[in-house]
Amino acid sequence: MVAEYGRRRYTLSYATSLTNIMHQIWISKAGPPEVLKLQNGPDPIPRSGEVRIRVQASGVTFADVLGRMGLDRDAPAIPFVPGLEVAGVVDLVAQGVPTFKEGDRVMALTQHGGYSDVVCVPYRQVYQCLDWMSPEDAAAIPIDYLLAYMMLVVMGSLRAGDRVLIHNAAGGVGLAAVDICKILGAETYGTTSPDKQEFLLARGLHHPIDYRNVDYERVVLDLTGGRGVHIVLDPLGGIHWPKNYRLLLPTGRLIHFGVSSLAPRKKRSWWRYWRGMLMLPLYTPLRLMRDNKAVMGVNLSHLWAHGSLQRPWLEQIIAWYDEALFRPHVDKVFPFTEVAAAHHYLQDRKNKGKILLTP
Repeated sequence: MVAEYGRRRYTLSYATSLTNIMHQIWISKAGPPEVLKLQNGPDPIPRSGEVRIRVQASGVTFADVLGRMGLDRDAPAIPFVPGLEVAGVVDLVAQGVPTFKEGDRVMALTQHGGYSDVVCVPYRQVYQCLDWMSPEDAAAIPIDYLLAYMMLVVMGSLRAGDRVLIHNAAGGVGLAAVDICKILGAETYGTTSPDKQEFLLARGLHHPIDYRNVDYERVVLDLTGGRGVHIVLDPLGGIHWPKNYRLLLPTGRLIHFGVSSLAPRKKRSWWRYWRGMLMLPLYTPLRLMRDNKAVMGVNLSHLWAHGSLQRPWLEQIIAWYDEALFRPHVDKVFPFTEVAAAHHYLQDRKNKGKILLTP
């Protein structure tokens, strides 16, 4: 069936209704998880170059937490619908989409708006799922594995035998980094709580470090004979910026991708935020040349306009999945009605791997 609205032309299923009601989770104001509110609205209509996806699972990331607290400068103005990744089924295809058809099972990067049971996404940010890939696995892959791949392979030039320090190793990005290091033959050091060490060892991490009871800087130096590591993945910021820089051996790469230490509680504290920002290290060109070290930053939201860059990266990740070289670990799945509990679970550092929402 073909329908036309103005100058736009859409392919529709006979079962598709333009009067369906979608369910979305909105950040109503900056604050704790309870500010997340479930609301209804009419189904969106995709614009030219977009597909509409009936969402089966949405990923929960720490960027969503920062957006909820009003600390993410890249997030839309509150109120807005968070969510950066989804998996589901295409049910409406707009004009100008050459690669997808109605009924395709897909995963997608959503650049906010993913906490919804229906989303419209530019087709260049959509990826075909493998036939044997579950919706939960598909929703757990896009952000965490793409981010880990970009840091380790693209920017970190990871090679077999490299030593890599992974902070929050049991989190979604941390586990993705462990998986990629295992595939490529790197030696891994990971900070984690004591109750997650056995899980991480089984997952393939070589050296779990109890960050709550020991100084990870001293432990890493002891384990490496004082030499340090080739790559550090730092989502922490604050006091950890200079510590992680010191842990790099010559030619080492420090890659920043978050500032979670600036949001230790569930309500925004500008005093803690600015105190952490005052600890920004000065990586001057002269110092970097003297130390033979590299410092990099990664922010996937700023690659939205460069989908052609990230497509081969995610296609490689999907190929590794196809070869059964990894499977994402989905810790817990929450219904939309329990989204506040999902954010509490993530901020309480209870998760091992990915947290998902299902409509």
